[in-house]
Amino acid sequence: MVALAPTVSAQTAPATPPTRQTGGVPVQGAEPDVPLLARFDANRTGRLERGERDAARAYLADFWHTDVELPATLEVDGTALRDVGVSFRGNNSFHMVPDGRKRSFSSNVETWRTQALLGHTSLNLLNANQDPTFLRSVLYLEVAREYLPAPKANFVRVVVNGESWGLYVNQQTFSNALLREQLGTEAGTRWKSPNNSLGGGFNCLGDDLAAYRRWYEMKGKDDTMAWRALVNVTRVLTRTPPEELEAALAPLMDLDEVPRFLALDLALVNGDGYWNDGSDFNVLRGADNRFRALPHEANEAFRSRSNGAAPDPLVALADTNKALRSRLLAVPALRARYLQYVGAIAERELDEHRFGERVARHVRLIEADVARDTRTLGTEAAFREGVDATSAAAGSLRIFAAQRRAALLAHPAVVEACR
Repeated sequence: MVALAPTVSAQTAPATPPTRQTGGVPVQGAEPDVPLLARFDANRTGRLERGERDAARAYLADFWHTDVELPATLEVDGTALRDVGVSFRGNNSFHMVPDGRKRSFSSNVETWRTQALLGHTSLNLLNANQDPTFLRSVLYLEVAREYLPAPKANFVRVVVNGESWGLYVNQQTFSNALLREQLGTEAGTRWKSPNNSLGGGFNCLGDDLAAYRRWYEMKGKDDTMAWRALVNVTRVLTRTPPEELEAALAPLMDLDEVPRFLALDLALVNGDGYWNDGSDFNVLRGADNRFRALPHEANEAFRSRSNGAAPDPLVALADTNKALRSRLLAVPALRARYLQYVGAIAERELDEHRFGERVARHVRLIEADVARDTRTLGTEAAFREGVDATSAAAGSLRIFAAQRRAALLAHPAVVEACR
């Protein structure tokens, strides 16, 4: 169980509060959060106390997409951590949720103290927006970790100020801890390509670093040389003739793992993923200086149109905003490798028994919590339909797996590549 309680300290508001504004933060790029901390931190403690927060709210209404973190005590199974920075997170998962229902949280354990929780310094507590089963992110990332580095995810019960907010998905952040656990080293540079990106899909944006800074969010300390490496790999990817591309990219990109990323994204139909938006994924330049694409979120996975036939494995091959698909898959050897992974994932991971056992194991773990969750964004009936229904119209995970597997294994390009 995760319990959050704010740290409350009375402070005097600024003598002349600013005029109320709306902020207007763009959500399509990696623009910085609205800066409030420096303006309203009157006592220069590095955080906003109660009176300072009141003044900031009068200016901006709420703290979503700002640099303000609410100081709180985080208690997990009896272990309490003080001075944890908490903020709302998400775009649709924030705006589509009515007041009184659960919203997603980011928790930074070391905002003001050097401390960790089970080796981790941050938590993403996700509200499973648009997923009444609560399972999609956990299932997708569980499968993904068998093919490439990907966040861990599990389930937690969240209590805020003594009130139950019900079941949440707890997802590991794209952190140094993830690199250390799964790659054995923290070396490397991490980026996020934000949601609804028009420029962060690995396509070339020219030579000006400012263009890349707009569409990618670098994690940790800014590194100009790493930005230049990103510019270079996009230039090579998008401007090298197809017949020369594999050799040119081999020193710059992991050409076995990136096709696996694309195959997982497509085969398991991550609706918020790269095949659809060309965005909302993580980028790693590893210790070997090669670039990798890794999953970010997957609450919209395992949903298909047309009885599992869509999306087609060769979708978006002409979409220049999705350069990893349009350029890499134009190389016959890389396209064949990708299609072989699509076939292998469909064959193994969407197998009725294997997938069914995964679903059943998690259902047994959370079904009682779903039934008593008063802040859930769905209903218990929708949860049951999502895991047990025999009709694809109900969004059944098992029906999706059966139909998607059959469609992919019958696809001529997949059949040919897997001969």
